[in-house]
Amino acid sequence: MKTIYDFTVKDRKGNDVTLKEYTNEVLLIVNTATKCGFTPQYEELEKLYERFHSRGFEILDFPCNQFGQQAPGTDDTIHNFCKLNYGTEFPRFKKIKVNGDEAEPLYKYLKEQKSFAGWDMSHPIAKILDDMLSKEDPEYKEKPDIKWNFTKFLINKFGLVEARYEPTEKIDNIANKIEELLNK
Repeated sequence: MKTIYDFTVKDRKGNDVTLKEYTNEVLLIVNTATKCGFTPQYEELEKLYERFHSRGFEILDFPCNQFGQQAPGTDDTIHNFCKLNYGTEFPRFKKIKVNGDEAEPLYKYLKEQKSFAGWDMSHPIAKILDDMLSKEDPEYKEKPDIKWNFTKFLINKFGLVEARYEPTEKIDNIANKIEELLNK
């Protein structure tokens, strides 16, 4: 059975990183952007990281410029922005594509494992995204593509995808599931 440990990605300097390095850890894999309405989630992600990191939790940050060109700049510029503005300490990788023919193989795999999870319509941005995406493609909800920045995939200690969270998901819901997986 294929797991995320079968993939190698590039760190922000272009070096190969095998995801086997994260064996036996709970992971949250996130596609991010520095100029997005969801960018303040970096603060929430860093709090999750600080809370759970010492117990075997890691966040893997993959900047992506596919949604409204909201991740401009170089890998170093993005990294410095996140460190300066949000104090992030979790690993950041090379900017990637998450959809289309040029999508990072890891993301092709993640989308095969968990399709679109639906918006939390109580979030103020959810209706805006739903309206915008529905105009572009009335059947967008049926497709596994990543819909926007800050989509998150939760990976268990065996390298299997446990859950997909859209950017409108409450961070407390994600934290509860992380806690559950760390305690298994």
